[in-house]
Amino acid sequence: MSERARATFARLVTVERDERAGLLWSFVYFFCVLAAYYIVRPVRDEMGVVAGKDGLERIFIYVFLVMLAAVPVFGKIVTTVPRRLIVPVVYVFFICNLIGFRVALGAGQSKVLAQSFFVWGSVFNLFAISLFWIVMSEHWGSAQAKRLYGLIAAGGSVGGIVGPFIAQALVPLIGPDNLLLVSAVFLGLALMAALRVRAAFAGKRTHAAAEVPNESLFKGALQVWRSPYLFQIALAILVANVVSTFFYLEQAGIVGLAITDRAERVQLFARMDLAVSVSTILIQVLATGAIIKRFGVGIAAGLLPAAAIIGFAALAIAPVLWVIVAIVVAERAITFSLASPAMRVLYTLVEPDEKYRAQNFVDTVVFRGGDAVSGSLFGLMTRTLGLASAGIAVVSIPLALIWLGLCLGLGRRHSHRENAMAVDCAAASDTA
Repeated sequence: MSERARATFARLVTVERDERAGLLWSFVYFFCVLAAYYIVRPVRDEMGVVAGKDGLERIFIYVFLVMLAAVPVFGKIVTTVPRRLIVPVVYVFFICNLIGFRVALGAGQSKVLAQSFFVWGSVFNLFAISLFWIVMSEHWGSAQAKRLYGLIAAGGSVGGIVGPFIAQALVPLIGPDNLLLVSAVFLGLALMAALRVRAAFAGKRTHAAAEVPNESLFKGALQVWRSPYLFQIALAILVANVVSTFFYLEQAGIVGLAITDRAERVQLFARMDLAVSVSTILIQVLATGAIIKRFGVGIAAGLLPAAAIIGFAALAIAPVLWVIVAIVVAERAITFSLASPAMRVLYTLVEPDEKYRAQNFVDTVVFRGGDAVSGSLFGLMTRTLGLASAGIAVVSIPLALIWLGLCLGLGRRHSHRENAMAVDCAAASDTA
């Protein structure tokens, strides 16, 4: 890197010398995780077609139920496996799953196998990404997270671009089934990068030094229920997923009516994905750290519900193709570049076991619970109340306002916690 480029980068992102290795490997880690997922996602989506349109509603319920069963299994791993081995155990398990599905597909595809893989793909996505952010919150402190999480998240955005390109290039050469093995390779690289992240912090004070107590992961649900801070995070995530699913369902309906040719729809979605990825990377590199540091996590997270309110108003006025396309692209770009990193900063000020149990509970059970809730609410509004797109948009605005209030409240809670921690550290330093 030239001196001029280094100076420009330094103005955009402040990185201390002893943070460089950890930052680099955190970037690579997230890149590999997202590349692995985006390579396998087209295969999962094709499995959804095999399962049938009528079966997808049941599959979403299956995903939620499997998530409920997987949470205590993850808790058992956390409480019985040494912390340094948690990431290897989880990722090796997923790699073996990918290899196993490849062998099964070689014996022939069936509807049951398609449904199983679709459910697995949804669960894999949430657990793999949740574990990544857990590792990040273990090593990076709150002040560091505000500066660096945007750039780290950009690694995932790059992976989200590279993964689909690799999948498109390799399908004609090796076939769709063998993409599972390519995904397994990237997941193996993610494991190696995670180990390098830990090595980069070796000998330094981590932000979760104590071992996680030997208790069930269901404690995560109790922790969320008992802690106003964690409960507000969970509620914000739940509402966010409900609103996001409303936009997704509206997108499916409007695009389906406006474009009847399947190839044209695929082309539209590909262009939307590219627009989201490019916008996300630009915002993450140029603005995320500065916005979070200058305005705080509450404002950064609150930009997403604010955009949703504008989106609902636009849909109420004109529920047409170009409107839903603009809304979905903006909503996803803000989610990946600002809202998600801001929400992750909130976890840097919680106890070590909460970083594993409560955060994982929110990222899995609460997140997928939003799918189930949103599906029921959407069905109620369309089939029972007979609301069209414009009516649903109007009814949903108060929900987005509640979401905005939750984000701003979380920002205030985070600031109070951060100030209290600074006072405690100063007091401990004075008495030392």
